[in-house]
Amino acid sequence: MARLRLGPLLRYVDGSSATVWVEASRPCAAEVRCADGAGGETRTFQVAGHHYALIPVTGLAPGASTAYEVLLDGTTVWPLPGSPFPPSLIHTPAGDDATVRVAFGSCRWAAPPADEKDPVGPDALDTLAARLASDPGAERPDVLVLLGDQVYADETSKATRRWLAARRDLKDPPGNEVADYEEYTRLYYESWLDPEVRWLLSTVPSCMIFDDHDVIDDWNTSASWLADMRATPWWRERLLSGLMSYWVHQHLGNLPPERLATDPLYAAVRATPDGTDVLRTFASEADANPSSVRWSYRRDFGRVRLLMIDTRAARVLDEGNRAMLAPSEHAWLREQVLEGRGAPAPVPSGANGAATPPADSPAPYDHLLIGTSLPWLLPHLVHDAEAWNAALCRGERGDRWARFGEDLRRRADLEHWSAFPASFDALASLIAEVGSGPEAPATVCVLSGDVHHAYIAEPSWPKGASGPDARVLQLTCSPVHNSIPMSIKLGFHFGWSRVGRALGRRFAGHGGVPNPPIDWRRTGGPWFGNQLMTLTLRGRSARLRLDQARQEKGGGARLRTVVESELTR
Repeated sequence: MARLRLGPLLRYVDGSSATVWVEASRPCAAEVRCADGAGGETRTFQVAGHHYALIPVTGLAPGASTAYEVLLDGTTVWPLPGSPFPPSLIHTPAGDDATVRVAFGSCRWAAPPADEKDPVGPDALDTLAARLASDPGAERPDVLVLLGDQVYADETSKATRRWLAARRDLKDPPGNEVADYEEYTRLYYESWLDPEVRWLLSTVPSCMIFDDHDVIDDWNTSASWLADMRATPWWRERLLSGLMSYWVHQHLGNLPPERLATDPLYAAVRATPDGTDVLRTFASEADANPSSVRWSYRRDFGRVRLLMIDTRAARVLDEGNRAMLAPSEHAWLREQVLEGRGAPAPVPSGANGAATPPADSPAPYDHLLIGTSLPWLLPHLVHDAEAWNAALCRGERGDRWARFGEDLRRRADLEHWSAFPASFDALASLIAEVGSGPEAPATVCVLSGDVHHAYIAEPSWPKGASGPDARVLQLTCSPVHNSIPMSIKLGFHFGWSRVGRALGRRFAGHGGVPNPPIDWRRTGGPWFGNQLMTLTLRGRSARLRLDQARQEKGGGARLRTVVESELTR
């Protein structure tokens, strides 16, 4: 009999359809049955001895909520027998004018077992799950946006290290880091079999994108870094396994059903008894030619548009042409933000399953969310230090400074948007363009994580420049469950200070770095702790809330609201 090994994860949901991801113990028919009669069925596909299914659910009623169960070969495997949690539900939006709640964050170490002390404090996802489970009528997110570091391939737990040691000699590289596909699956089991998180992901739709730790710290920092890693014997297997496991566990569920129906890789993997070689060939091509694959994607929630962009694999690393996004990737981003706004931005056939509306159609969204794992706007000192470092590395001060700059870049993690100055400027220009004019959205919010704290920053354009009419905000929220040393906390506080800003300009002057095309100020934070931000979007209004997971004196944990504010003028 087939057993449920992992999942279910509720991934895509619209007004009439959904997808549910599962892993089974053997080949089987995977089915979802909803209490209202909706449902769907598909066969599992195999990768590296594991059996997965992304089950399409059709026939859902708009604006409704229905419980569902998962069956494998006709036997019910979810809900689990004796489960303490409420039924898993699929909520469908009522229409374009419905309220949309977007919860987001990044950087989650798997929580330890319930009987062990948690060294970094309560997990924000665990705590959110507990709140929703204890009060089924409580306000819940319509989508959970996870902005990277869903798993840590290079920072494994004690339990995983014991499991690895039973499998191979940890004296051999890569030691206690994961080495292959099977070891990646261990990370997903550890993270997603957490009882609270498992239930949460079964009932709240999710969008995901990778960051560096999903593969390795500072992944694709520079051309020099990449050359060194490619000369490392264990690197190729690690990278291919990371891309393969990401495609299976995270990327597939990001895509709408109509996109999946035309995806040639998905069809090829499902068409063969064992899709391992097909998927490995794909990953090899993605490594050799990053422009051959697009990990970025678009999701529309009524009149809210979310663009999740790949800021890791899509980089251009040549020092003379460094870019956070390859030209084709930036062109795709531009097409998606401008689509339907009367701008000549044709969408390639089949891209994201979205048809291009007529050029004179009204604005297709009231709010634009740009999901990028790495913050666009950083403390001024950090921004200027990264721009200065980029100038050194491309040789502005000579070879000796270039070598120093590369070493510093790796040691200090200087690889955010500000380390790619042309890309930083291009994003500022694109946001100003999309945020201007009669069809401008009410808000343009850049959602980010990575830096293990939360803050709000707001840019401003110089007088006389063509600045946006929309309110533009950098919303950074991290970690969901991780830690940050006190020295880094103090550094971020200093980075926002006047003294820090003045010091940053000294760095920039040494590298001949011009002033950025925009200025910005911190309007909230920094906040430190395990936390989630939630955007509540209705019509042209937007409200932001930051919740932190805090230990209660009597035991247990709960989410405490740290700040809540209106974003729209």
